[in-house]
Amino acid sequence: MSESAPSRASRLLKVLDLKQIEENLYQGQNETENGTRLFGGQVLAQASAAAYRTVSKVHLHSLHAYFLRPGTVDRPVLYEVERVRDGRSFVTRRVVAIQNGQAIFNMDASFQLDELGFEHSAPMPNVPLPEELREDVEVARELGGPQADPRMSPMAKVDRPFHLRSVFELGSAAWGSDRFWNPTWIKFREGVTLPGPIDDVEEAAYRQQALSRCLVAYASDMGLVSTAVLPHQSHTSRGDVQMASLDHSLWIHRTVSLDQWLLFHKRTSTAQGARGMVHSEFFAEDGALVASMSQEGLLRQRSDAS
Repeated sequence: MSESAPSRASRLLKVLDLKQIEENLYQGQNETENGTRLFGGQVLAQASAAAYRTVSKVHLHSLHAYFLRPGTVDRPVLYEVERVRDGRSFVTRRVVAIQNGQAIFNMDASFQLDELGFEHSAPMPNVPLPEELREDVEVARELGGPQADPRMSPMAKVDRPFHLRSVFELGSAAWGSDRFWNPTWIKFREGVTLPGPIDDVEEAAYRQQALSRCLVAYASDMGLVSTAVLPHQSHTSRGDVQMASLDHSLWIHRTVSLDQWLLFHKRTSTAQGARGMVHSEFFAEDGALVASMSQEGLLRQRSDAS
């Protein structure tokens, strides 16, 4: 039986509170609600948290990562941080995630001091507001989940750390049609609370924003590879496709506020050679573009698929 939604979010905050082993080396525990295989978003978030432990006064603005091997939830993950460069405005870190003595993931991350500059933002898609939509998990449970409809995610009936409200409601005709995009509103289920009291108000605000950006890194991998299956879903079941994240890039453009809804606008551009390409953005409720993502994933039809 899965944890309740609030406790799932609380557990994720604990998972992101890494243990320092020695200088530049950190250990992270794992979520267990996503099955036996490590969720890529967890590794992205923990690697970002490890990099944050080696910087100050600068914020993560971009990361570029490769998923090298599948990880498992039965062993903690070690994160080794290399301090590549400390500049006056930009700071660069490289992080390698290690499990069972092997690198399972590597990431380059760039941090920047807050600066003023030109401002513009692409417009947010015209979609229904979250108040007009239903919770995905509630709809999935009503419909019977993937047991009733094989096009549904295996995680559809499981509580997530984030509220998820799909613009194309699960089970609807629009949801089941072949398409190239999948807009979903998301919101963290709890307040972003820091471990332990912090007396310095400025430091508390900095660390809260750091944690919020790590949570965005986590969310940025939710349902990304599967978006590349959508143009084929009228004649393909999810169980017939082997999917895995291969690489992942994230750019954070503006301050992240997880006490409001974000539109997670996912879309696929191409699939070829057993790989699918997916792009996405996070838009704030006021329409501001908060973050952008691109990911290529393995999209291989299983040989035993009928």
